Amino acid sequence: MDYQMEELLPVVARLTETYTGFEHTSITYEKAEQLMGAVLYCIRELELPGGETLASKERVSAQQAYEIGVACVEKKAKEALDCYNEVLPEFHWYENRCLYDTFVQGISEFFKWYDIKFHPQDTILTLDYPVLKDISMYTGIDRIYEFIRCIYLEQMFLNKFPQEYVIAILSEYCPGYKSMIDNLCEIVLMSVIWHILAGKPLSEQQLSREDFLKIQAILREHDVATIQKKLEEAVERFAESNCGDSMELTEYLTGAIPGIIIRMKEVTYF
Repeated sequence: MDYQMEELLPVVARLTETYTGFEHTSITYEKAEQLMGAVLYCIRELELPGGETLASKERVSAQQAYEIGVACVEKKAKEALDCYNEVLPEFHWYENRCLYDTFVQGISEFFKWYDIKFHPQDTILTLDYPVLKDISMYTGIDRIYEFIRCIYLEQMFLNKFPQEYVIAILSEYCPGYKSMIDNLCEIVLMSVIWHILAGKPLSEQQLSREDFLKIQAILREHDVATIQKKLEEAVERFAESNCGDSMELTEYLTGAIPGIIIRMKEVTYF
């Protein structure tokens, strides 16, 4: 929604009055700029997928768009908190400090300090734990919401394996896995893919040298596009069989496959 500065300034002025308690108090340029950012953030919320659909095709005023946008931000914050509270009871961090600090401690602090009215655009957290989806274009509750959804999907996948099994995979990948800053889901998914290519059941956790030689031959004989397509189909079947018919989870997992293939091709010694 493209509003001119003269349409936005009255909206910012009203928000400034609320911020100063309706006292005739001047604010700094930096604060005025920050409040303008808050207004723009809420208005732009209407343009995101799932944003509020305006009933009228007529162009609404900047004030109306802002008020609807604030309601959208409030709704998304509630949905994010509901999703967070849904994940927490069955949340497993597998002794990885980065995941625990970011999700358990960091996200709870975000909801404690998030200011929808005056600072909706502030993400507050650095979100050190890397997820398998690029969420760098988001800020504020949009970024936190996307991050929580990613963790929700990762936990859905990881919780299908015994904790001991996941920890064994992580410790084999990196003896110092407790302090590493890597995505745990990707590591376990890569192990699943190794087994798929080797034609071995997941119950046989350790693959032999012959298994890895077989996988190397497959990677040499087929182009990346062919391998990617076959693995996407295999991962989709795995997700449907073990995690229910979750298209969101399938899309999340298959999105990591190109990077996993590249990493697998770089492995030259077992």
